[in-house]
Amino acid sequence: MAVEELREGKKIVGTMVRMLRNPAIAQIAKHAGLDFIMFDMEHGPLSIESFSDVAKVARSVGLGIFVRIPELSKGYVSRLMDAGADGIMCPMLSTEEEAKTLVKYARYAPTGSRGFGSNGVFTSFGGVKTDVPTFMKEQNRATLAIAQIETKEAVENIDKIAAVEGIDVLLIGPNDLAISLGVPGDTMCEPTQAAIAKIVAAAKKHNKFFALHAGGALFDKWLPEMDIVMNDLDINILSNGFAAIAKKVKG
Repeated sequence: MAVEELREGKKIVGTMVRMLRNPAIAQIAKHAGLDFIMFDMEHGPLSIESFSDVAKVARSVGLGIFVRIPELSKGYVSRLMDAGADGIMCPMLSTEEEAKTLVKYARYAPTGSRGFGSNGVFTSFGGVKTDVPTFMKEQNRATLAIAQIETKEAVENIDKIAAVEGIDVLLIGPNDLAISLGVPGDTMCEPTQAAIAKIVAAAKKHNKFFALHAGGALFDKWLPEMDIVMNDLDINILSNGFAAIAKKVKG
């Protein structure tokens, strides 16, 4: 699975799913060679039930299944973890306190206080096969708590956020970051690049994984630093594929 490969030092590659809810998307992504997909419940209309249906297939074929929650709340984090998420990403995470709250909801004790559901998609409906303490420890290692860094406040607090035990990944949302820095749409300007560099440095200092959801020149520049590579979006991928067919015939 993707999280295990990541913890072994391998770079993992995936894309974001905002529109498609057919569980077959997991099989398609796996056959295409991706390591994971990230369900987008912040900007997409996807439900927890839809996510769970895709997660069942993803887990059965060995594809990582992550989700960006709409907001930081116990209801979203705990239910989506039990629904099969290998990783939970919180958007607009900006403070040390928010980072600690994400860990509290996403991690079993002693790191957090995630509720113990004992069986569900997260166990592939097979139940707990070990003693409970061992299961909790293994689950904490097999899942990711992802802080999406995309505000000026988060950049200012990045060292404290990165230092929080239980946070695994610092993933930059470059568009909202540029807006927060006062340079909407300009992800390659000096202020945005300086902020990204600061986040990369914090990830290295605190042994966190670094990720960036981007394309184009920004993607190319920071790809060597990425541990998790998330490129493009299901909507764009479909649109580009359709456009290629039309162009081939119509010119």
